[in-house]
Amino acid sequence: MTVLLKDALKPNLLQMLEGQGAFVHAGPFANIAHGNSSVMADLVAVRYADYVVTESGFGSDMGMEKFFDIKCRVSGLAPSAAVLVAAVRALKSHGGGPAVVPEKPFPAAYREENLELLRAGLSNLRAHLGIVRRFGIPAVVAINAFPSDTEAEWELVKNEAVKAGAADAVVCRHWACGGEGAAVPAGAVEAAAGGANGADSASPQFLYSDETPLAEKIETAAREIYGADGVDYGEGVRKELDRFEDMGYGKLPVCIAKTQYSLFHDPALKGAPSNWRLPVREARLFAGAGFVAPLCGEISAMPGLPSRPAFMDIDINEEGIIRGLF
Repeated sequence: MTVLLKDALKPNLLQMLEGQGAFVHAGPFANIAHGNSSVMADLVAVRYADYVVTESGFGSDMGMEKFFDIKCRVSGLAPSAAVLVAAVRALKSHGGGPAVVPEKPFPAAYREENLELLRAGLSNLRAHLGIVRRFGIPAVVAINAFPSDTEAEWELVKNEAVKAGAADAVVCRHWACGGEGAAVPAGAVEAAAGGANGADSASPQFLYSDETPLAEKIETAAREIYGADGVDYGEGVRKELDRFEDMGYGKLPVCIAKTQYSLFHDPALKGAPSNWRLPVREARLFAGAGFVAPLCGEISAMPGLPSRPAFMDIDINEEGIIRGLF
């Protein structure tokens, strides 16, 4: 870990093709971690730019909730607005569209206009907008345009997003036009953020306080963010949470691990599920990182690694000489 972090601790400043600066610094997946870039990079960025855009991975239910309850809690920073990215194809999937199978033809439902399928999937967008409102900041819906989308589909998303509380909803064409394709969305975000001084008035609105018991923190996220009726704990989980509190870690935030494909713990369930309970099968303490991680459903916390990962053979001695990296 020392080898990996010795130089990686320094934020990596890049320059984009159109001249803007970008920090690429940390980015653990929000399905099994907090899903956000580093506080260090943000603290540097806000000193050099009028507007800083940061990504919270895997939706408002995961990356954004952890952005507030973990990252903002540590940094003291808070956003003036949120950009909620949506795509017609994704919303059709949440409306009950056919499965997309690798190496097979893309289903016609996603290549042709289908307003009814899209309308059914808008329940997912409304749920995410509700989560943004829960944290007290305005949301701009950025519709990621695909060539197969139609104007009627975009209009339906825009109208329903505004009805659901979005400050604005605009079509983004940056995939084809670069910065010019994002100029209109940028203006909408600037307006939603309150202009150049919007960041000065922002203050974090957390989901729970530090003093809230760990189990209650989990249950609050399940109800208010995922829309669950409650939480079902696996054998020994409540005892583990109590043990963490007895050890003095009860004030840590929770970093819930669950599928990124659904508000539910089951990736096959789309839209905005109701009448369900969140199963927590395990709880892990990450004292160094500063959070407790409940594992929900079948989520794997360390996918894709061999039985002996390469990091186990990497080391650094007192003279700074590294072995096992190559």
